[in-house]
Amino acid sequence: MHSKALAPEYQGALTKMSVNSSLTDVLAEGVRHLREAELSGSQEEVARCGLAVAEAHRRLGNVEEADRAWKSSYRSARSAGDLGAMAWALWSGGTLARQRGELRLAFRLLGLAADMGKRGGDIVARGYSLAGLAETGRIQGDYRTVAALHEQLLAEARARGEARHTVWALEGIAQIHRNTGSLDTALAMFEEAAELAGNADDRRGRAWALRGMADIISLRDDPERALALLAEAELTCRAMNLSSALAYNHKMRANVLFRAERYEEARAMYEEALQEFRAMTEPRGEALARLGLVKSLARLGRDRDDTAADLHELRRTLSRIGLLNARDMVDKAYAELGVTPVDGGTDKENGRR
Repeated sequence: MHSKALAPEYQGALTKMSVNSSLTDVLAEGVRHLREAELSGSQEEVARCGLAVAEAHRRLGNVEEADRAWKSSYRSARSAGDLGAMAWALWSGGTLARQRGELRLAFRLLGLAADMGKRGGDIVARGYSLAGLAETGRIQGDYRTVAALHEQLLAEARARGEARHTVWALEGIAQIHRNTGSLDTALAMFEEAAELAGNADDRRGRAWALRGMADIISLRDDPERALALLAEAELTCRAMNLSSALAYNHKMRANVLFRAERYEEARAMYEEALQEFRAMTEPRGEALARLGLVKSLARLGRDRDDTAADLHELRRTLSRIGLLNARDMVDKAYAELGVTPVDGGTDKENGRR
C-alpha cells in the first residue's frame, strides 16, 4: 500500500507544502520563511527553508539563484552541525549540476550527499541521493552500472510505501528498457508509474510518466494518442510552472511530429523547446533539441554539408558533456539522413569510430 506523495525537500516551516504546489508559490513561501528564520537566528531553520528556495529556483530554471541558494543552505546546515540538512543541500547541488550538464560534479556532490545522509541517519536524504546517482548514470547512458541500483531503490521504495520514489524508480527503469529496445516492458512500467502517480496525487510524476508513454506509443505509429498524452501532461507542467518538464514535453512533442513525417511542425516545436532549454541553461536538453532541429531541417531540404557540420558540432558537444547514449544518436542521424561525417567518422578526442 502506497501513501500519498510527499515532498521531503520542503522542510522546516514549509513541510505543509504539497508536492503539487506551484513552484512560484513554493519560492514565495520559501523566501518569506527564510527571512523569518534569518531574523530568529536559527541556522538549522535557515538551512531547511533555503533548501526549498534552492529547489524552486532550480525547477523554475533560475540556475544562478539555485546555485547560490543550495550553497547558502549548506553553509547554514554546517554551522548548525545538522548532517541531514547538509545532505539535502548537497543533493540539491548535485541535482542542479546534472541539470547544467556538469555530470562529474553531479556524481561528486550526490556521492557526498549519500554519505552525509547515512552519517546523519537521514534515510530519505540518502535514498534521494542514491537515486540522483542512479539517474545521473542513466542519463549518461551507463545502463549496465546503474540498472541494479535502480532496481534496489525500487524495491526499497515499494517496501516503505513511498509512492513518489516508487514512481521515479519505475520511470527510470522503464527508460532504460526503452533505450535498450524492450519497448513492451518499458510501456508497461510507464503505465504502472502513471497509475500509481495518479492514485498518490503526484502530478509531476504522472506528467513524466505520460511523456514516457507518449514516446513509446509514437514509436508504434499512433501519433495522435501520443500527442493527446503530451497535451494532458503539459497542463500539469504549466499549472505547476515545471519549466524543465515543459521543455522536455515540447521536445517529445517534436519527436512525435518528426516520426509522423510532419517535419515543418516538428521544426517549429524543436525551436520552441530549444529556446526553453537555453533560457534555463540546460545543455543536455538543448543539445537534444538541436539534434531534432537539424534532422527536421535536413528533411525539409537543407544543404547536406551544413547538416554534416551541425551534426559534427553536436557530437563534440555531447562527447564533452559525457552523454554516451545521446552521442550515439548523432552517429545514427548520419546514416538516417544519408550524410557523410565531416571527419570521416572518426572522433579522435574519444578514440571512437
